[in-house]
Amino acid sequence: MNNEFFNTFLFLPSQAAAETEATIVKWHVNEGDLFTKGQVLAEAESAKSTFELEAPCDGRVIKILVSEGSTTPFDQPVIEIETRDQTLKQDIPPAAGLKNRAPEVAVSQVIKQAVGSSHRGVFLLGLGTYLPRRIVNNKELLVDHPDINEEYIFGVTGIRQRHWAEPDEKPSEMALAASKAAIENSGISLKEIDFIIVSTETPDFVMPSTACFLQEKLGLRGVPSFDLHAACSGWVYSITVAKALVASGAVRNVLVTGVEMQSRLLDKNDRNTYFLFGDGAGSAVVSGVKQGHLIKNEILWADPVGIHMARREAPGYEIIKEGDGVDPWIRLDGKALFRFAIESFSKMIRDLIVKSGWSPSDVRWIVPHQANGRILKAAADKSGVPFERFYINIDKVGNTSSASIPIALAEIERGLQKGDKIVLCTVGAGITAGGISIEW
Repeated sequence: MNNEFFNTFLFLPSQAAAETEATIVKWHVNEGDLFTKGQVLAEAESAKSTFELEAPCDGRVIKILVSEGSTTPFDQPVIEIETRDQTLKQDIPPAAGLKNRAPEVAVSQVIKQAVGSSHRGVFLLGLGTYLPRRIVNNKELLVDHPDINEEYIFGVTGIRQRHWAEPDEKPSEMALAASKAAIENSGISLKEIDFIIVSTETPDFVMPSTACFLQEKLGLRGVPSFDLHAACSGWVYSITVAKALVASGAVRNVLVTGVEMQSRLLDKNDRNTYFLFGDGAGSAVVSGVKQGHLIKNEILWADPVGIHMARREAPGYEIIKEGDGVDPWIRLDGKALFRFAIESFSKMIRDLIVKSGWSPSDVRWIVPHQANGRILKAAADKSGVPFERFYINIDKVGNTSSASIPIALAEIERGLQKGDKIVLCTVGAGITAGGISIEW
């Protein structure tokens, strides 16, 4: 008897004859989980009933095809699994909708195109970073603030120095340096990149996008490219979008780069912002065809209650002109943002650990957006994960906004081991927030 593993798809059990679709209420398994025959995999709800999807065999989850809260026809698969149970090779979808169903070959081709034929997850590959050569320490910024000292700045922000771009540097040039390093470290060729996403609040131009300028510099004609605008949460948002693109089967490899050049947008008289921000770029490749570090779960949200806490009214990475009633500088409502960020960071970490099926003690590193040293320490106290497992590099690079997580992740990469559990988390203007769990 053949006991080799094979992949197959499971469908929701059909309900009343008149019902053609149902909504996934809750998944009880995650991608990569093992399950046993009879185990409840999901809860679902149709127009007239609530029911469960039970495992017809022992196996492992390869891919969840329908997310919680989404509605799907009964004749479409909801989960891809791996099993040795040969009876599943003869298993057929439920009766609902069969009379209108296309021939079997056509359905198989659609499934193959939708979910991909080879990968068992979506992975993070090589990391690449860029920091400008110019290092600006606190002492240099205190020339216009003789009433405070270096230790005061460090105590309030956790920052001793930051990197600022040279006058002739552009964001797309920093993005190019980080992107080239990421592609090289990923082990794939430049021609294998199918999509480019750039997260930035400081684009070269309002249009075209900085992603298109990066595309030109890389020489990748014909590759879809766009900027994603989510402030400090941008890179985490972008990784999540890239994962969805890859999981859908639309593309194989997505280059995701965060780049920020905020040094020219700081009002030296505004102590809420002047000492905080640095410049830099960080990049990675998200792949469905080459195994790397498994992107396990993600959480994204935004809350407009904090829409005025972090803002800038004018676009671009330079101050073109002042006046016309437009404030061109970055502004923060420090006290309100401090409280909001602590709650957002800590909740994101707790929720993501639970969603990933981990306990706080399982987590090797929390890699947060480097917002502010005091915020991160306070968030650690409320997250359930000790502060010594938060990776902090804000003292050396400042707050580099959406570039900060890939820059920090690249710094600890050499010390990580296979199976290490990592949580990435961020809070940004909007207020936006996001988190990703990764199994290294």
